[in-house]
Amino acid sequence: MVQIQSEKGRFWVEVEGKELGEITYKQEESGILVIEHTRVSEELRGQGAGEELVKAVVDKAREEGLKIVPVCSYAAHQFKKHSEYQDVLSGDGNHSS
Repeated sequence: MVQIQSEKGRFWVEVEGKELGEITYKQEESGILVIEHTRVSEELRGQGAGEELVKAVVDKAREEGLKIVPVCSYAAHQFKKHSEYQDVLSGDGNHSS
C-alpha cells in the first residue's frame, strides 16, 4: 500500500522525496468533486497506486457528504470496476456544467 498525501485539489504519492503519482480534482459549489486527472509514474504502475488515489477521493467524498463526477478516463474506469463506489457517484457520472 502506498502513502497518500493531500492538499486542496489533489492527492499524491511521494516516495523518497519524489512525486510518483497524483490525482487532481476540483470542488464545485454544488458539492460535486470533479476528478480531472490521474497520473502514476512507470515506477508505480501495476502496484495499485492509481486505485488508491481514486479511493482517497472517494473517501473524502464520503466523509464530507459530497458526490463525484469522474471526468478522468482512469477514474471513470475505476467507478465501473468498483460497484461499492456508486454511493458517491453523481447521477450517471457525466459532468454537465
